[in-house]
Amino acid sequence: MSAPTPPRGRSGAAHAPGSKHTKLVVVLGLSAFALYSVAPLWWLLVASTKNQAELYGTNSIWFASIHLWSNLKQVFTYDGGIFLRWTFNSILYAGVGSLFGTVIAMAAGYGLARFEFHGKKLAFSLIIVSFLIPTALLTLPLYLLFSDFGLVDTPWAMLVPAAINPFSVYLATVYIEAAVPVELLEAARMDGAGELRIFFSIVMRMMTTGAATVYLLAFVGTWNAFFLPLTMLHNQNLWTLSLGLYDWSALRLESGVDLTSLVLTGALLSLIPLAALMIAMRRYWRSGVALGALK
Repeated sequence: MSAPTPPRGRSGAAHAPGSKHTKLVVVLGLSAFALYSVAPLWWLLVASTKNQAELYGTNSIWFASIHLWSNLKQVFTYDGGIFLRWTFNSILYAGVGSLFGTVIAMAAGYGLARFEFHGKKLAFSLIIVSFLIPTALLTLPLYLLFSDFGLVDTPWAMLVPAAINPFSVYLATVYIEAAVPVELLEAARMDGAGELRIFFSIVMRMMTTGAATVYLLAFVGTWNAFFLPLTMLHNQNLWTLSLGLYDWSALRLESGVDLTSLVLTGALLSLIPLAALMIAMRRYWRSGVALGALK
């Protein structure tokens, strides 16, 4: 007489093979995604250590002779050290512009999230539609508008667009709706607090995580911007890193001067401020992204 077959529950052995296959597919997928994400950075690191000849004549994904120090020296000294000027400009445009943009976005998000007024839904819909429009389509109207005000080829041509970001307003609205209770604001008003005091003393303190996330995303977007500075900035001393490195790369076609090794080394250096900012603010943006996801 054969032994009775044990019942198969939802978590029984009958589901083990499928569960293992699912885990294997997930692990392989995540590994492929991680490799796809890290591979360009690895290639950039390897290429930055090579001189011009080795860049074209050796294995592209492995080291040859290490010339990183000489490449760094050339980057910082080429054309009178213009690379440092471009770095300062990028930090100015992304850092200061995104800071003002974060304050403006938080104030606008507070108004949309916690005040009732005619046209509120329409205003929020227009904000969503505006950040869905590609930036390239807005560059020409911005150029014409800034030309009328004499702002083209000035730092304001980068600072003003960085300070007005519809996507940041959307994020701020979502975060405030999720994290700032109406009851707390009503209690503050009953105690005689004005709206400015409520915003800066209560809302901004409670939204430190959300504001940090908005700032980080705005900073990365402005730092990596290319089409806007290409259109707005003509003076080389006002260029950003992305525009300056593009100009170095284009010299090979225009004058036959190949600065590819400098371009790659400069691109590697341009990642350092972004990495430092993300590491410094990691405890804010992690919880901030989770907060927006919960909403």
